[in-house]
Amino acid sequence: MESLFLLIPLSVLAIAVAVWIFFRMSDSGQFDDMDSPAHGVLLDDDRPAPPTEATDPEKGRRCTAQKPPGLDPDQ
Repeated sequence: MESLFLLIPLSVLAIAVAVWIFFRMSDSGQFDDMDSPAHGVLLDDDRPAPPTEATDPEKGRRCTAQKPPGLDPDQ
């Protein structure tokens, strides 16, 4: 019974602090836009980027640049 004289005021104080923190954060704009960050993750473009290197079909390997016409010694 004696512990209730300590626990009840401590719990009321903890609730008061939690309510104060909540109202302070809501006044500062913490909870203004709750939907945009969630939709931003879902609507993010997850497609892979297009390849930047061209594939050389004759040699079966990747090359870093296209050969200009007329400068290829194999033609």
